[in-house]
Amino acid sequence: MSLYPSLEDMKTDQMIQAQINTATRVSANSSSAEGGYPTLLPFASSHQPTSPSAPYPVDSRRIEQNELHMYPALVDLHEYMGLNLSSAELALVASPNNTVANLSSQSLVSVSPGSANMVAPLSGESVGLKRAAVTHGLRQLTLCKDKNGKVGLRVRTLNKGVFVVLVNVGSPAALAGLRFGDQILQINDENVAGYSMEKVHDIIRKSPVNGINIVVRDRPFERTITLHKDSNGHTGFAFKDGKITHIVKDSSAARNGLLIEHHLLEVNGQNVVGLNDKAIRQIIEENERVITLTIMPSMIFDHMVKSMASGMLKKLMDHSIPDF
Repeated sequence: MSLYPSLEDMKTDQMIQAQINTATRVSANSSSAEGGYPTLLPFASSHQPTSPSAPYPVDSRRIEQNELHMYPALVDLHEYMGLNLSSAELALVASPNNTVANLSSQSLVSVSPGSANMVAPLSGESVGLKRAAVTHGLRQLTLCKDKNGKVGLRVRTLNKGVFVVLVNVGSPAALAGLRFGDQILQINDENVAGYSMEKVHDIIRKSPVNGINIVVRDRPFERTITLHKDSNGHTGFAFKDGKITHIVKDSSAARNGLLIEHHLLEVNGQNVVGLNDKAIRQIIEENERVITLTIMPSMIFDHMVKSMASGMLKKLMDHSIPDF
């Protein structure tokens, strides 16, 4: 069973597969005729049926011509599900050489090591989709301290777990790839489940300058939603203070299951926690037509950032575009 990053990718792939299947059947019919099988001619009667399911022979050439138009050709669609398909993406999916084998190299996106690939004929070339991938897997990082003896992170406890809530821009934590919402499991081989925020900070503070080994689980409370801008550049949702408040009917946001009462954490892999709405909106507008949002339930987000000044998140949080 195929997996897709968005409903638009699923529908486009289904159209492509339908065209491929139709072309395969037509090619098989042509090969049979060329291989010596007789081509059946229509009866002289003017009332003969032309359906392929007719109980008596019909003109196979007429059937082939009808089969070619069973599904709409992508090149004939200027707009589909709100998308402007006259863009560069259409050149890829409507290529005459688009077979299953050819599609696999351009439309499959590896979500995580060892997991099944996603079929993404529209989103496959999106850099943001790859940057934003949430794996929920474990990874080990090695940190050091800067000249001020800091690693550049702050944590918060939730449900006996320890979570990263601040990664300072340009800090060792940022360079190592820590992200908002990562769950810290071990520090220098010491399990930290159930530890208080103060105790975790104290362990880091007392660690050596180099070789601080941290094991984290990749953002267990977060998920990604991939949206496609329509011909007007809209994705179909509104937000206030980073919190999603409205979903537009029949929009890409509605089709792909974006929910209200969730906070925006990243846009195409770029952290937006602490930014004001105008800055977030500008990032969305300046990005490509395919937008992958990283979101978290607002109830969990509010607990993580409570007692933290918004100015601290805006000023100190690493909002750079990741290059990994």
